[in-house]
Amino acid sequence: MTDHENRATNPVFGSRKLKLGTFQTNMDSGCVMSALEGRLEINWPNTLALARLADEMEFEAIVPVARWRGFGGATNPQGAGLETYTWAAGVGASTTRAGIVATSHVTITHPIVAAKQSTTIDHISDGRLTLNVVTGWNKPEIDMFGTPMLGHDERYDCAEEWLGLVRRLWASEHEFDHDGKYYQIKAGYMQPKPIQKPFPALMNAGGSERGRRFAAEHCDVVYTVLTSTNVDDCKAHVKAYRDMAHKEFGRDLKVWSLAYAVQADTEAEARAFYNDYVNVKGDWEAAGNVIDTMGLNAKTIPPERLQSMKERFIAGWSGYPLIGTKEQIVDGLKTMSGMGLDGVLLSWPRYEEGMRRFQRETYPLLVQDGLR
Repeated sequence: MTDHENRATNPVFGSRKLKLGTFQTNMDSGCVMSALEGRLEINWPNTLALARLADEMEFEAIVPVARWRGFGGATNPQGAGLETYTWAAGVGASTTRAGIVATSHVTITHPIVAAKQSTTIDHISDGRLTLNVVTGWNKPEIDMFGTPMLGHDERYDCAEEWLGLVRRLWASEHEFDHDGKYYQIKAGYMQPKPIQKPFPALMNAGGSERGRRFAAEHCDVVYTVLTSTNVDDCKAHVKAYRDMAHKEFGRDLKVWSLAYAVQADTEAEARAFYNDYVNVKGDWEAAGNVIDTMGLNAKTIPPERLQSMKERFIAGWSGYPLIGTKEQIVDGLKTMSGMGLDGVLLSWPRYEEGMRRFQRETYPLLVQDGLR
């Protein structure tokens, strides 16, 4: 029996041609960086409403971001947010069909705690948990914990030791000791075990060569940002992940990306709305802070490309643009499926309003076209 058959409770292993999810519904402003009226104001009723909409459409992944401080500017996007393990437990208890994701920083969450918390969520959700493993790129956040910011490649070395321990705790019926470079455990033990066997599904967003290898070797799902709208370029980008997993590690890797939907009755109306919340009300300072925090040196990036990068973050956390009528949104998702993607995480500028319209007008067309 394959791992996937043992984890049939998790929707990420389901049979739909294009799987769907939401992104950053646990954070203030959602995926936009803008003074837009009606953007997501984070509180439990609002995030729960979005989770239940995702549940009604049987989305395969409700993905939170692990964020500990905002990005400043006029609106301080993501300055307020809900912690992802406890958030996932609440969402898992309040839904019945959607896939539930908890996002965990490696260096600030001990593997014993991570294994126990994720197991608890897997039980609460009847086996719908995916654990999103992140190594941490946001130095101001890591500094908050008084934890050293490891070098890029070393962060993945640490993540491999961390994940090996989490998996061992999930699977081992016996106590064990561990004396590693980053972690020491005496008589490690955990009961009960997760519902998913041998362990819950794993997600990662590695984009560098080292990160891609980590995802290809250890994870079930990789989340990747499409930096181009050229279909052939995107196909090659997606194929590279899948080929590495298959050829080097003999594994099947699911590849997901992110898109933001700006829908209106006409394309002109959709583009006018985009112009308003991005170019008129966009928080360009906050977007610049994200790029700076990621370590991208503005001195080496041409001004026009830097401006384009900021615009993408303002519009929808650098996602793939889906702008226009309901038919154009569907065509865009069909295009993304044609790139070889297994799934797409979606966001909307006005999250609940946009998601309800998507459910009412757009989702039926996806079903009609065989994507769902």
